[in-house]
Amino acid sequence: MTCARRVFRCFRCVERAADRITGTAGPWFVCLAICLLSVGILSFFTIIQPTLPFPWLTAPFSVLIALNVVGHYYHVCTIPPGSVGDTRSLVHGNGFLWAAPPPNGGLCLNIVRARMSRCRKCNDTRPERAHHCRICNRCVLKFDHHCPVRINQCVGLYNERHFVLFMAYLVLATSIFTILGFPHAFIAFGFTVAVWTHSLPPFLFITTYILCLVLSFAVAIMLAWHIWGVARGETAVEAQDHEVYTKWAKERGETFINSYDLGTRRNLALFFNVGEGGYPLYTLFLPFRLMPYTDGYAWAHRDGLSRHHGVREGEELTDGEDDEDYGGNAGGDNHDR
Repeated sequence: MTCARRVFRCFRCVERAADRITGTAGPWFVCLAICLLSVGILSFFTIIQPTLPFPWLTAPFSVLIALNVVGHYYHVCTIPPGSVGDTRSLVHGNGFLWAAPPPNGGLCLNIVRARMSRCRKCNDTRPERAHHCRICNRCVLKFDHHCPVRINQCVGLYNERHFVLFMAYLVLATSIFTILGFPHAFIAFGFTVAVWTHSLPPFLFITTYILCLVLSFAVAIMLAWHIWGVARGETAVEAQDHEVYTKWAKERGETFINSYDLGTRRNLALFFNVGEGGYPLYTLFLPFRLMPYTDGYAWAHRDGLSRHHGVREGEELTDGEDDEDYGGNAGGDNHDR
């Protein structure tokens, strides 16, 4: 047991070091992503788009996809995820990037005020579904994960919608690039007698094409995983905890029920905040900024439930401290990520 504990602590040290490195390099990753997006858009509109039939139809569609990729990436990088005590994201804006506020009333939900707990890391009092990010060193509302490589901040309550939509439009854009750019990639590779006549160097187009091919598959897998979680009413952190809750409940002969799971359709509607009681559906197709359905201090629960069924008071999971045994421990809603 002593050996296992030491191995675990070594891995903890390596993990913390990796967090510091990626956190420091985060802005450089964002700059790299901006450069790659720019080269990809330039390659498409100077090489692929002019060769497509029906330009009056394909050009507006292509521009719309490009606007959504750029717009949602801008939003997910610049909108704070929402942290305890930070009120910057609580007010609906009036700029041209904002969608018109939805009408009051509409969908009837079982809204329950969030249970509060104290974070052992930063000592802040925070609502349920808020977790401590060890890289940002603060508690984030509806914390999903910290993303240093692509957006250099956490994915949380106020930017999670833009994160998922960015991935969706990125998959669409890279898939279209891969399919429609295949003949041009053949020429750029020199597999045909046709001559490369474009101003963009062929090696740059080849690099962009290969990157799009890889991203169209890799990001699609990530997108599917996130959509699956959204449809189940859980974040990436909560998905791990719910597996443990399910096991514990089963051992007691009980059934674990996620109280945030309102059904696939309603979960998706609340996540994107569209439909009855929310914003119009067209906000899914235009990169507008909008507010979530909650401020993070009250949550929609299943009818008849105010907390998870099958989880007893005090059993909420928490990550172990650096000097504790591996595997975490139970006691309080103090998730430290």
